[in-house]
Amino acid sequence: MFHAEKMRPEDFPFAVQLANTIDWNMAEEDFEFMLKLEPHGCFVLFDAEEPVGIATCISYGKTGWFGNLALKEEHRRKGAGTFLVKHAVDYLRNSGVETVGLYAYQHLIGFYENIGFKPYDEFAVLSGKTVPIQAEDAVNDANEDDIPELIEFASRCLGDDRQKLLKTILLGKGNICYFVSHNNEISGFVAAKVYDEMAEIGPLLCRRDRADFAVALLRTILYRLSDIEVYACVPTKEKILLETFKSAGLEEKFRVTKMFLGPALAEQCVYVAESLERG
Repeated sequence: MFHAEKMRPEDFPFAVQLANTIDWNMAEEDFEFMLKLEPHGCFVLFDAEEPVGIATCISYGKTGWFGNLALKEEHRRKGAGTFLVKHAVDYLRNSGVETVGLYAYQHLIGFYENIGFKPYDEFAVLSGKTVPIQAEDAVNDANEDDIPELIEFASRCLGDDRQKLLKTILLGKGNICYFVSHNNEISGFVAAKVYDEMAEIGPLLCRRDRADFAVALLRTILYRLSDIEVYACVPTKEKILLETFKSAGLEEKFRVTKMFLGPALAEQCVYVAESLERG
């Protein structure tokens, strides 16, 4: 019989091994990061006493995000995945979440639809070693003093509270962030999580009527990340952003579909996801 327990640090080796059987290229630090953000929202699934799966989720006030789902191959298509997703959703509901989002691989859209999630938008996952492109002059380096205003801008764009995520990213050692202002108000910003030999761009948030600012932000951060492997998750409708990424050497690897359980949340801005795991 299946049961789920809260993930502990001693579970990280199992989580990494299981995640990397499906080529996620994760490390223990990734699960440590998730556990820091949502201490009770990371789970290990057991069949009797045997660990057979993992899942992660995070809450942002009235919204939440379902992230990693990985199962041992012999336990797939036997109800384990449904059990684990519903367990995570119940946790988020009990935390006050009204809408749960996720990014679904194409072959899993039907699986999530059977649980009640509905497709909303399509995203392209891009990666590649960047080539130099010209930066923009009207972009500012963000520092610690800018964080409250950046978080407030994100809340207006997304309609939820991502303070714990954004503050952790913006204060993270080695991470970078740029913003643009218009009439003394922030009109957009972009951040990247930088690791030893790769970086993940996101989130990027910008006023919908100033796509030129979004491009300027993106060009600047891509310039800063020249000659390393970069990843990003971009709405396919944002053609100008996709073209900017591709001009810097990134290529589309696969697509995912944003899905919601509960009222769909439309971003009131140009948007590049923070990650597949956290929306």
